[in-house]
Amino acid sequence: MRQRGFTLIEMLVALTIFALMSVLAYRGLDAVLGTREHLTEDNRRWRDISLTLAQLERDLGMAVNRPVRDAGGLEQPALVGDPSAIGANAAQLSLSRMGQAWQTGVPADVQRHGYRLASGTLEQLVWPVLDQAPHSVPEVHALLDGVRRFELRYLDDTGNWQPRWPLPGVAATLPAAVEVVLELEPGGRITRVFALP
Repeated sequence: MRQRGFTLIEMLVALTIFALMSVLAYRGLDAVLGTREHLTEDNRRWRDISLTLAQLERDLGMAVNRPVRDAGGLEQPALVGDPSAIGANAAQLSLSRMGQAWQTGVPADVQRHGYRLASGTLEQLVWPVLDQAPHSVPEVHALLDGVRRFELRYLDDTGNWQPRWPLPGVAATLPAAVEVVLELEPGGRITRVFALP
């Protein structure tokens, strides 16, 4: 009895089919991995946005009407909103807020926090003391990258939105609410309104 094997043509056809299946499988796997990487990046971005908004909400929700002294010894209102603030220690929004109730010592005391947009990054500033010494420097924490615009508005007692706070010629109090607008790279705009206590 004679054994019969594959002919050269049959081998070439089988190899061609195997090569085509391998290319299709590779392209499918590459597409799945690319999609996974894109989704991971999107999830990270939305997580960072959520954490940033939660930090803003926490700070604004714990705001207190406690004026402070700046590094020059001048009294500053409890909440200052200055869209044109520039400088190494300047913030577009700075406020006095309650400390952490479950802490002791400095973390439990009233604290001074601030926010600013610097080189496309939204930053949080935390001053080590409430009333600042001449060379007090805040800790700077990067919260969110890829921010084109950080805009704030303040709701006054008459129900009107103001671009800065406090209003000139009016006793410095806390606004009723703060509106935060974040314009993100490569596109998108997020607007949130936070009520103050």
